[in-house]
Amino acid sequence: MTGLPDAAIATQLTPPSSAAAKRRRGQDGPWRRFARLVLPPIALFIVLVLLVELVVVALGIPPFVLASPSAIWAQLVQYAPQVLQATIATGLNALIGLVIGAVIGVVLAIVASFIRAIDGMLAPIVAAVAVVPIVAVAPVLYTMFGSTSEVSRIIIASIAAFVPVFLNTLRGLRQVRPVHRDLMRSYSATPWQETRSVTIPSALPHFFTGLRIASSLAVISALVAEYFGGPRQGLGSAITTAAASSAYARAWAFVIGAILLGLVFFALTSLIERLASRHR
Repeated sequence: MTGLPDAAIATQLTPPSSAAAKRRRGQDGPWRRFARLVLPPIALFIVLVLLVELVVVALGIPPFVLASPSAIWAQLVQYAPQVLQATIATGLNALIGLVIGAVIGVVLAIVASFIRAIDGMLAPIVAAVAVVPIVAVAPVLYTMFGSTSEVSRIIIASIAAFVPVFLNTLRGLRQVRPVHRDLMRSYSATPWQETRSVTIPSALPHFFTGLRIASSLAVISALVAEYFGGPRQGLGSAITTAAASSAYARAWAFVIGAILLGLVFFALTSLIERLASRHR
């Protein structure tokens, strides 16, 4: 017997590196973690912008080849209301399409995971949907629903979002080990208890992986669909109009709006995943 208190013994037995790691984690607050994650990409972005500005000015690159970041920023400030309005229009179509595609993907994945016959029937359909070219289907949908309707763009965004959500959710539902199901049944768990305790926690990471991919695809698809007709208030139409008018810096300003929209969608899906993982 050493006569030392239990806390002192535990402290002596704890490796120094482990204790230091715990202290660092305790001192590493949310703002410091946020700064560590966000500041390096921002610093890299600033360096790249300055480098591009220097190259454009030094080499005298014409605007139709590459507009200078300073000119793009000036146009972004001048046309900020138009950029915001176009971003909201495209973002709304992408959001509605993402929700519709994700819901359909999850429902069909659940059905396919329980009924093998449905799974076999859906496989070729999903494979066909995955390779549908937006360039080919957009004009057809505009003919069907009219050039003044946003329905065509929403359908295209839904198609793009459906495939990754369906495939990843189905994969997650199939990841449940039989031993886990047997364990739940040995405790006389109901089907809902088994689904809530085993199936959903196993499938959620895969679902959110598909949702993150789908969020980017929905934005891209909604934007690309705007090049082929329909109402003129979206980002794709604004980029086309600016480029056709030789306002290349303004076109790049709308491109920045599209980039920011994609980042917002990705950040929102990541935030939803983080909140869901806390309540599992």
